[in-house]
Amino acid sequence: QLQLVESGGGLVQPGGSLRLSCAASGYNLDYYSIGWFRQAPGKEREGVSCISSSGRGTNYVDSVKGRFTISKDNAKNTVYLQLNSLNVEDTGVYYCAIRGFDACPSTIRESYFGSWGRGTQVTVSS
Repeated sequence: QLQLVESGGGLVQPGGSLRLSCAASGYNLDYYSIGWFRQAPGKEREGVSCISSSGRGTNYVDSVKGRFTISKDNAKNTVYLQLNSLNVEDTGVYYCAIRGFDACPSTIRESYFGSWGRGTQVTVSS
């Protein structure tokens, strides 16, 4: 069965950290790039970060650069998103999605990605 499952979300105070996981089954992430997206209440889903199949290529949306770090463990077939220095604007449902190319696109757009997970909620609040 082909699926992506996100986990690791939760409630955190401003300035706090979380680590999100995207576990893939049925896919060998040696051959796919993975993107992370988020959707805040009342807003469109936006691309946050992407990692290439090798793990050597990454990119980020400007608003999270220096705070979020994407990584992958091909042995575990899992991609991670480390969220640091969180602020209330980071609140939303975080999704991972798979892309049938080795490299990440220069712009992280939904249309460049295929299968999606169901998401994990991140809430930043004091």
